[in-house]
Amino acid sequence: MAVPAMDLAPLDRILEDFKDQKGAVIPILQRAQEAFGYLPREALLAISKGTGISASRLYGVATFYAQFRLTRRGRHLVKVCDGTACHVRGAAKIVEGIEEALNVKPGGSDPDFKYSMEIVYCLGSCGLAPIAVVDDKVYGQTESAALIEQLQKLE
Repeated sequence: MAVPAMDLAPLDRILEDFKDQKGAVIPILQRAQEAFGYLPREALLAISKGTGISASRLYGVATFYAQFRLTRRGRHLVKVCDGTACHVRGAAKIVEGIEEALNVKPGGSDPDFKYSMEIVYCLGSCGLAPIAVVDDKVYGQTESAALIEQLQKLE
């Protein structure tokens, strides 16, 4: 089965907005990522063609800055803290539970792109350890089963 071509129409407006601005690589990439949820290869090539900036330079910028993603992310981002306090209070069990229940590995997404999971090393709330942040909601002193139950209620 053929994969449908990506609709790159949102790039037309973005490139038009920055057409007369030199050095606007980062804002262009930010807007493109906002439009697509990540920076697909096709978008980087279209940006290169539209701006005259080499694809290798765009890729270099996108891989240098942590704010940019080159792979598709799930609709819900689960960040599990594995800093010292969270680690000793069971963060690994939370990660294992999410892996098993939702079929998502750290740094990846589930097959339906509903969830993505990231391991982070401090969320600045050690008193609430172990902690996870789902989208922008904080789950402190959480256990694997309770967090998974909340995740399954999303959408």
